[in-house]
Amino acid sequence: MTRTDEPVPGSPPAAANGAWRFDNRYARLPAVLFERRAPEPFPEPRAVVTNAPLARELGLPDDALDGAHAAALLAGAAIPPGAEPIAQAYAGHQYGHFTMLGDGRAVVAGELVTPSGARVDLQWKGAGRTRYSRGGDGRAALGPMLREHLLGEAMHAIGIPTTRSLGVATTGETILRDGPKRGAVLLRVAASHLRVGTFQFAAGLDDEAVLRALLDHAVERHDPELAPLATPAKAAAFLRAVVARQAALVAKWQLVGFVHGVMNTDNMAVSGETIDYGPCAFLDAYDSGTTFSSIDRFGRYAYGSQPGIAQWNLARFAEALVPLLDPEGRGDEERAVAVANDALAAFPAAFRAHWLRGMRAKLGLRDEEDGDDALARDLLAAMQVAKSDFTATFRALAEGRTPAGLDEWTPRWHARLAREARPADDARAAMRAANPAIIPRNHRVEAALAAAEREGDLAPFEALLAAVRRPFDPPAELAHFAEPPSPEWCGYRTFCGT
Repeated sequence: MTRTDEPVPGSPPAAANGAWRFDNRYARLPAVLFERRAPEPFPEPRAVVTNAPLARELGLPDDALDGAHAAALLAGAAIPPGAEPIAQAYAGHQYGHFTMLGDGRAVVAGELVTPSGARVDLQWKGAGRTRYSRGGDGRAALGPMLREHLLGEAMHAIGIPTTRSLGVATTGETILRDGPKRGAVLLRVAASHLRVGTFQFAAGLDDEAVLRALLDHAVERHDPELAPLATPAKAAAFLRAVVARQAALVAKWQLVGFVHGVMNTDNMAVSGETIDYGPCAFLDAYDSGTTFSSIDRFGRYAYGSQPGIAQWNLARFAEALVPLLDPEGRGDEERAVAVANDALAAFPAAFRAHWLRGMRAKLGLRDEEDGDDALARDLLAAMQVAKSDFTATFRALAEGRTPAGLDEWTPRWHARLAREARPADDARAAMRAANPAIIPRNHRVEAALAAAEREGDLAPFEALLAAVRRPFDPPAELAHFAEPPSPEWCGYRTFCGT
């Protein structure tokens, strides 16, 4: 590991204003929860995409993403001052089957305190082998890393909680992923990398002290107002907070047609952020049964199944917390399970409330009426029959156009809008603010990644990145990115490369 108190060639500058402010509390937890591990060295790292606005938001040195500094930082060739690199242990239910896991190709640099006082993890993804690699090479390919960078920026621009990326660097290596690929590393920024699977791992150790320490850390990180509570009350309140965050997050996914693709418990962050952009994609033609992942042969993580899977994952989280949940602090499992079930029971109503509030916004409805839920669901049913493009349909309604296949439904919506006593222009402006015109269209994403991987041409990727950062108000020169794909894109499949 590079010492953090000595300069190294190409190292990120330690700004005099203390911009690199690390406070690595996770690294003070019981050692069984992580491995101290620096990124592996790479022969010739080169920065290919950087995120200067995010760097400024995090308070990094002005030249952190300039020239040689960028390559060194993004590839983990130099450790920023104050960082303490670790690979985290976790477990997970992958497609319903429990597995012991961990950061098999990722290294958390540390916990950075931003100028606003927020705390974020910096994590190198594709940084080489760790204790948890399970036979893998610990590397990543350029295409999947660029995909994650792009999707994180797109989701952020839409307003969906998400991890983001400070950039991607190639490593100078060729790795084998369905043929030779250019190796790459992504520097991810997350509210934390605490997952449902992190708690499953801790619970599996059968050491209540470790589980309690992890809970205390997670509460300090994400819900500090709960810290003074006694352990049983703290665990119950934290469970309820995570349930509420996930209900809100998955509702936001549903409202924009986002399919995560691999909702394993190790891919559910307790922060409520979207994490791990592997075989994800956005709906084109609306179908609630849509699944894109080539691995998901039985549709476990299909678009319409995402709310139910989220609740299933949360039940696994609650199981992990059971040793701490007895309100009398005596380890009575029956009382603890009752507390867990009470918290989990709140998910369906919370999800429906977030979803319906979002659908009202998408349809220009400011007031609440009892029939709004049926109106929204009938719209989706009509869209499924007509094979309507999800994003284009809502945007057309926002612009005063009636999409094909909605002739019977539209008069009901117009009648409902008329009862708002709201100027039509106001309603349409609100709808345009709630319905993105541009999403990362699957055909555009694939074309951009292919150009970057095969020809080393980043121009299509950079153009698409600029477009997805302007989802609601794209300038005329970016309007073509809103166009749906041609029919041959029906049946599009994604592959888990991240």
